[in-house]
Amino acid sequence: MSTATNDLRSTGVPVADSHDRIRVLGARVNNLKDVSLEIPKRRLTVFTGVSGSGKSSLVFGTIAAESQRMINETYSAFVQGFMPSLARPEVDLLEGLTTAIIVDQERMGANPRSTVGTATDANAMLRILFSRLGTPHVGPPTAFSFNVPTRKASGVMSTEKAGGRVEKNVVRDVVYMGGMCPRCEGMGAVSDFDLTALYDESKSLAEGALTVPGYSMEGWYGRIFSGFGFDMDKPIAKFTKKELHDLLYKEPTKIKVEGINLTYEGVVPKIQKSMLSKDVDAMQPHIRAFVERAITFQTCPECDGTRLTPEARSSRIGGKSIADLCQMQISDLAGWVRDLDEPSVAPLLSGLRHLLDSFAEIGLGYLSLDRPAGTLSGGEAQRTKMIRHLGSSLTDVTYVFDEPTIGLHPHDIERMNGLLLQLRDKGNTVLVVEHKPETIAIADHVVDLGPGAGTGGGTVCFEGTLEGLRASDTLTGRHLDHRVALKPSVRSSSGALEVRGASTHNLRDVDVDIPLGVLCVLTGVAGSGKSSLITGSVAGRDGVVVVDQSAIRGSRRSNPATYTGLLEPIRKAFAKANGVKPALFSSNSEGACPTCNGAGVVYTELGVMATVESPCEECEGRRFQASVLEYTLGGRNIAEVLAMSVTEAEAFFADGEARTPAAHTVLDRLDDVGLGYLTLGQPLTTLSGGERQRLKLAAQMAEKGDVYVLDEPTTGLHLADVENLLGLLDRLVDGGKSVLVIEHHQAVMAHADWIIDLGPGAGHDGGRIVFEGTPADLVAARSTLTGRHLADYVGA
Repeated sequence: MSTATNDLRSTGVPVADSHDRIRVLGARVNNLKDVSLEIPKRRLTVFTGVSGSGKSSLVFGTIAAESQRMINETYSAFVQGFMPSLARPEVDLLEGLTTAIIVDQERMGANPRSTVGTATDANAMLRILFSRLGTPHVGPPTAFSFNVPTRKASGVMSTEKAGGRVEKNVVRDVVYMGGMCPRCEGMGAVSDFDLTALYDESKSLAEGALTVPGYSMEGWYGRIFSGFGFDMDKPIAKFTKKELHDLLYKEPTKIKVEGINLTYEGVVPKIQKSMLSKDVDAMQPHIRAFVERAITFQTCPECDGTRLTPEARSSRIGGKSIADLCQMQISDLAGWVRDLDEPSVAPLLSGLRHLLDSFAEIGLGYLSLDRPAGTLSGGEAQRTKMIRHLGSSLTDVTYVFDEPTIGLHPHDIERMNGLLLQLRDKGNTVLVVEHKPETIAIADHVVDLGPGAGTGGGTVCFEGTLEGLRASDTLTGRHLDHRVALKPSVRSSSGALEVRGASTHNLRDVDVDIPLGVLCVLTGVAGSGKSSLITGSVAGRDGVVVVDQSAIRGSRRSNPATYTGLLEPIRKAFAKANGVKPALFSSNSEGACPTCNGAGVVYTELGVMATVESPCEECEGRRFQASVLEYTLGGRNIAEVLAMSVTEAEAFFADGEARTPAAHTVLDRLDDVGLGYLTLGQPLTTLSGGERQRLKLAAQMAEKGDVYVLDEPTTGLHLADVENLLGLLDRLVDGGKSVLVIEHHQAVMAHADWIIDLGPGAGHDGGRIVFEGTPADLVAARSTLTGRHLADYVGA
């Protein structure tokens, strides 16, 4: 019988041997080393271990991935052709799986039309409410949707007599009633194009006059422009008004080119459809740079940013339009709905009240329904996704969470814990990857992976109860009750960064002096105004380097060496040692294996079935041509160097023939942020959220700046790694830098020289400075939520 079953029975909880556990046998995804374990169902299991120990590989890459793959296989082959193809994880056996619902930190909003309201169905409920109760009555629920246009179409209706004979055909106008503002097409903003950024008027189309990414005249674009009738050799400056209008604004027009039916469309509408329909953060870097250079956005003057038609905004309930309600803070909106008493829509109001109250329960009451989903942080996005499941009637489901406490103040973590237990108590299996001791403490069962990270991890170090973890000699067990003490003395500031009259978002005309030359920590509950203070008043100043939580962009070809710029000095060192070109040592350039184009793997398409990925037989996964691998530096070829860990590479490039100071400097920074175990060529797509955040920090530490602003750098860090981070922050300050950290982790608060606490609440209940001073003074005063939690943490 498994340790898991024994431990659970010791708590008095009845456990069956077969259908009450998830059994994993021989898991080998990423760094997992033939991991076998049993996880109790309908219990809350927390997975712990240092970042990179294999937690995500086990929970997401093995258990959740196989559950989703098996569900997808229940659909027909035709339907599967429209679904993402999922390969079977490397594992010998998985038993007892149930439907897995993943609630991760992936940001929402690849679609700029997505808002908090549309993502949670709150908008759908409000639309129905206004279609029933709004006065004047303006139409069905779609009349209040900014994603549905108002348009007319002609239709033919047939009138039949008894017996089925058609009497006559009548043409009718069929009206599709939507609430989309026609000026901005439901986006809330209108774009203004800088035409000088679209074309060079001194050139002709054939000479490459169009400077829009992708508009090459050598391919089909050239044939389409020529087929439409443009003189390809005529400079744009000599175009007539009509020709210029057709070039820029022509509506889609059918043309025939070389016997093929095609469509010509002006450059501006084409850009609006192909580029501006995507979220800026989802764009490729070169396209995003073009959009930022060529296009400016301003609030739509016709709908005032509400995205809705005048008719939709004219309909009111209790003096409020649907736009007014979507702009309200959700906690206020919940109160407005509670005061609405209308028996004819009682079930709808009940559902809407429950949904809006869930926002407050989960610590998101400060948001508004019109907030674009793409602007939410990873933690906010994860909690927004969680709201969908709180009222679900599904049971015996496996919910999988990736650090649900990210971005949460200790005060809010208590509520999050309650919601996790609520899901469990409904009869669900809850699997949580987590580092915070407050959430580990509520677990029915704990699985600790390690002992280290990368190749040093991938094994189960402990399985059992919380008490058993405490008594174990694992890294997590030793640090579980460890507390960082308040510093006996703090540094004195060398000056101040003055902020005056800050009013971004919910800030209330804030005046504050941020001390320089010290470690200053900005605290407060989620939504209190911390990020608003930084983005609105600190970021963008000379000498300020901001390391925020925006996602690292990169394909599966990107790796730590390419992202940090480390590969550049390595290529040059190889080229110099061998007397050849640096481009040979890039798997994305001349040195790439011709069979797999430097990817290291070959993809085989099997029609509607899953795509098979297999190592390239030509290069055996090493990504380079065989001739390139004959060149060496310090006895190693380029593939062997990229297979090194950061720690190994540090020693390799430190001295001897391979000595490369520029590479060693970057490697030192990677080691400083706790990424010594990563291999240089590991694809960025395989890194955890915490690893990506620290990789970004290492890259941006190279920027010249005097003030470093870090946004929750403890994200994804194990309790033991937090101490290493504090050492890094100290080295930055002792090296003459000023460090400002937005943080909820009490260990960082306790280690600070100065704390600025915002609050007292979130949204319009926040936006004020409620404390400025040393951590010791904050603990002694206990005048704020942060002060009381920090006092409990340090045992004061």
